[in-house]
Amino acid sequence: MIDAYLKAFMVLFVVVDPVSMAPVFMALTHGADAAYRKRMAVKGTLIAGGILFFFLLIGDGLLSVLGVSLSAFRIAGGLLMFLLAVDMVFPKTLGMRSPNQVERIEAEHRQDISVFPLAFPLLAGPGALTTLMLMLPANERGDPLHYAFVATVILGVLLITLVSLLLSVRITAWMGETGANLLSRLLGLVLAALSVQFVLDGLRSVLGS
Repeated sequence: MIDAYLKAFMVLFVVVDPVSMAPVFMALTHGADAAYRKRMAVKGTLIAGGILFFFLLIGDGLLSVLGVSLSAFRIAGGLLMFLLAVDMVFPKTLGMRSPNQVERIEAEHRQDISVFPLAFPLLAGPGALTTLMLMLPANERGDPLHYAFVATVILGVLLITLVSLLLSVRITAWMGETGANLLSRLLGLVLAALSVQFVLDGLRSVLGS
């Protein structure tokens, strides 16, 4: 079971991509002072955590109300994550992970970017929400211990993300845009393989039932 949670941590880490988020955060807070960046980083991470925990609690019930099986969601989620992986490898193809030009202009004129676009869709976007629903097989769901472990996974990724945002100036200066892009592409390849595995698991569950 520990292996499943380590895999879940890896997937969520790759989807959120805390290190590569540093240059994006710097772009969104361009010209702001250190106090503002710190406030936005802390607030945005807390809001993203609230979104993720809320979806973790209601996700199963929402699927049940909609009549969507976990296998179907696993296949759809795997396909969505594959598109996200393609976007990480070829960022100009889809533009799913970075704010578009309109969003950047809107963010520049906002005093508070913590909710939009930082918390959603950058940190707690569709890819991260989908990951929460794909962390364990159906027979593990509903177990309080499962939710405790998943909460630990979320907290771990968010803590790394917060540190990355707080150190965004140093990370951006050290890695540069080229280094951040290279890391994002490498993680995209890993996410592509994991997303294909999710689709295969969903198909295996459907064909085996």
